[in-house]
Amino acid sequence: MIALAGLATSHPYTDARTLATRSALAVWEPDAQRLARFRAEHPDAEVFDDLTALLDAKPDGVVLTVPTPQVAPALAAVLDRDLPCFVNKPAAATARQLAVLDPVVSRAPHRVLSSSVLRFAPQFEEFRARYAGDSAAILSVRATVRHSVQPWAEGLNPWQDDPAEGGGTLVTMGIHGVELLVALLGPEVTVAGAVSAVRRYRSLRSEDTGLIALGWPGGPVGAIEVLGVTDDEAYAVTVETAEGPHTMTLTGGDDPETALGYRGTIAAFLSMVAGEPSPVRWTETRAVLSVLATARAMTR
Repeated sequence: MIALAGLATSHPYTDARTLATRSALAVWEPDAQRLARFRAEHPDAEVFDDLTALLDAKPDGVVLTVPTPQVAPALAAVLDRDLPCFVNKPAAATARQLAVLDPVVSRAPHRVLSSSVLRFAPQFEEFRARYAGDSAAILSVRATVRHSVQPWAEGLNPWQDDPAEGGGTLVTMGIHGVELLVALLGPEVTVAGAVSAVRRYRSLRSEDTGLIALGWPGGPVGAIEVLGVTDDEAYAVTVETAEGPHTMTLTGGDDPETALGYRGTIAAFLSMVAGEPSPVRWTETRAVLSVLATARAMTR
């Protein structure tokens, strides 16, 4: 049995569709509307009143999706049971949240997976393999994240749009670009600068456009463009070399759950349920979160 602890964003509904083909499901979610949606899609799932009761049912693994400030105590409860856990992104949105999360994860980093699903997109895995061991050929890198934040401007999940809680657009959407570049070039990354702006959605508490500048010691420079004013969803990585640019673009296509890495992420999590350590080292995940928290602070 796989437990879904929280349904705070859209991701766990997608996760559950894949998991339901492999395992029985159990769920806890305090919001009645979200829980009703889940039960309509998975009427056989067992429902629990709180996180403790869910964990007392002895699941084989946990998909954790709670508002970002609640991640650390919820994850601590999961790790107290020695269970593998996939924490839907971002696991921390500010330096303070990351400082609270660090000692929790340090107890069992091999049990914790937290990542943008794009890391596990088949097209990106092929692109990444092309440059494995040959980063010296890369002059610079650029990731462009196109994902509309109009729903936030209309009032959906206001905690995600709050820079002090969910991190806002720069963090919640920017993580996709940071994840891809750290996966490509490694966790020894520093933030050179960050800027953000509101170009259309004036009701936002954060921003709808942002830019993060990065650097690797003795290595490439990089940039991440975050575009929340867009009619399409796409994620691109461009590698500049002496021979010219090489670009990979991820879109949903006919099978978005495969093309954007959702199924690959769940496969990685289920490998942990089967006894394997997390396929993404905490040093990489922490680097991603640290970049985002630093960039967030620079724009405030």
